[in-house]
Formats: sequence, structure tokens, C-alpha cells
Amino acid sequence: MTKMITRRDFLKAGGLGLLGAAGAALLNGNNKAAKASPHHQGEQPPHSMDHDGLPGMGDVDHKKNGFDPGQILTDFDYGKVSILPNGQRLREYEVDVFNKMIEVAPGIEYEAWTYNGRVPGPTFRASEGDRIRIKMRNGSTHPHSMHFHGFHPSEMDGVPGTGPGGNVEPGGEFVYEFNAEPFGVHLYHCHVFPLARHIAKGLYGAFIVDPVGGRPPVDYEMVMVMSGFDIDFDNVNDFYAVNAIPFYYQNHPIQIHINETVRIYLVNILEFDLINSFHLHANFFQYYPTGTSLTPSEFTDTIILGQAQRGILEFTYKYPGMYMFHAHVTEFAELGWNGMFEVLP
Repeated sequence: MTKMITRRDFLKAGGLGLLGAAGAALLNGNNKAAKASPHHQGEQPPHSMDHDGLPGMGDVDHKKNGFDPGQILTDFDYGKVSILPNGQRLREYEVDVFNKMIEVAPGIEYEAWTYNGRVPGPTFRASEGDRIRIKMRNGSTHPHSMHFHGFHPSEMDGVPGTGPGGNVEPGGEFVYEFNAEPFGVHLYHCHVFPLARHIAKGLYGAFIVDPVGGRPPVDYEMVMVMSGFDIDFDNVNDFYAVNAIPFYYQNHPIQIHINETVRIYLVNILEFDLINSFHLHANFFQYYPTGTSLTPSEFTDTIILGQAQRGILEFTYKYPGMYMFHAHVTEFAELGWNGMFEVLP
């Protein structure tokens, strides 16, 4: 009988111990340079990176998974756009819910519950006042729903007991329709019970509502959804990540340039732990809680978030080099919630 590797085993092995039934190693090879992110690549080649002492050097099969965190980072879904007779802009989306095996770490597969086959689900984006229409089809083996944070009528809340959209049975469908408000960075998730399990299995995503006229322009915009995986179903997370795959942005540093402004839409949907956090090395950021104000609340390098809390971070690097960002709950960083910005001249 194969012994399940716990997160304590993983940490004891320095993050490089045996993983999965086949005993696949998380390390693909000692002292290999990280492959640079294909996004935001400048005219200069990426810097090499010394990985001595860093856990999590392996890579999963993103093609087999059907999604890549490098693409999710900047993939904003504006929907199919048309104009209603009253002059209001309509954004239409189609969402299919289905079970899907994904590789969360080399050698470890997990049966996730997904919106459109990816974790996190699509990042919906609209402007305040737009009409949102989402047709959800449940192709999974369990009842599911979509609950959006924001303003909407009760029958669009996606909660059991509020109408047919609160508990969409397998093979069923429902159309969620509401106005996008208030402006800010929000989230959505399944609200069928047991709620913690439905969220932890992968049914969540970001929902961004821009203010009318938009925010001040920046050079880079990114979405980061913080979550975890409980692979042995003991209500304790075994891996932590941004945009689902542990260590992805450590192994694929995000390339940006000095003196250019980065905006991160940050969402925490972590289950089974009370808090999560974001820490930026060698820098500070302006922080906009929930993104519902155009005036930042503080200038800092670390924020603490409970589940469903979110906000916007804006920052600029002065100096080139490789800079870490990670959860400042350090166990989370050692178990996957760890990344790098490669700042180019």
C-alpha cells in the first residue's frame, strides 16, 4: 500500500522528497536555471538563477492540465459584448462545470472541480454598470453554483434556498444575470454545501469591476488568486499556490522592467487556514483594500488577508535583479506559495 506523503514529510525532506504513488521527485535536476516566463519578455535574455536551497524545482505538465498559470496571470475575460436596447453594455459568458484530473505537483494528480476546465476559473472583467449574463452548465457529478461577491438580487446569489441558481443539479443549467457593481476586485465561488470542500476542490475565480473611465494606466496588470490543495482530504492543506500550481512563479519568474508600474489584483480564497499573506521583497507597494477606492490605504511590503479578502497592489522597482514574493506565513512559502519577479533594465 502506497504511503501518502504529508506536508510534514515534504518539509522534513526540504521540499524535495518523494511525491506521488510513483515516487516522482519534485526536483528535475540540481542547480538548473529557471525557465523564464514567456510573458513580458524584454529584448534582453533572462538572468540565470541560482536555486541552491530553494524547494520545488520540478514542473508539472501544463499542457495536460489544459491551463498554464503564466497565461492565467494576464488572462482577463471581457465576455461577448453587445448593447442592450436601453443603451447598457451587456457582457455574456458561458461556463461549464466539470471534474478534471490535474497535476498539482510532479507525480501528484488531483481530481479538481473546475469552471471551464481550469483552476482558478476565468477572470471575469467588466466596467461598473455593465450587465453581466453568465450561462452555467453543470457537467459534473455533483450539484454546484456560482456565487458572486458584489450587488445582485437574491435569486442571483447562487446559494441553496434562494432559487434554482443556488443548487444546479448535474446536467442542469442556470443563467446568472446582474449589474456589475461596485467597482473593485471581487471573487466568485461555488456556494453548495459542504462549502469548504466545493471551494477547495477548485471552484473559484476572480471578478474585476473597473470604475467608469478605468483606473490610471500602468505598465503591467496581473491577477493572483491565492489558494491551496488538500490532497489527502484531512482538512489540512498540503500545498499552497498562486493561480493553483505550487512554485510556478519561482520556476518561471515574472519578467518586468525597472521604473515601470505593476498592478496586481490579489484574491485570497484559501480554505482550511485562517489567514494568508503577500510579501514583496526589497520594495513597498500601495495597497487598495477590495479595490473600492482610488486612494490607497497604506504603503507597505506585507498584507494579511482572511478568506475572501482581496485588494489591489501597485509598485515599481528601482533596481534590476531577481526579487522574491511569497506568503509570509513561511510554511506556505515552503509548500509552494513562492515566486520571483525578474526585473530587467
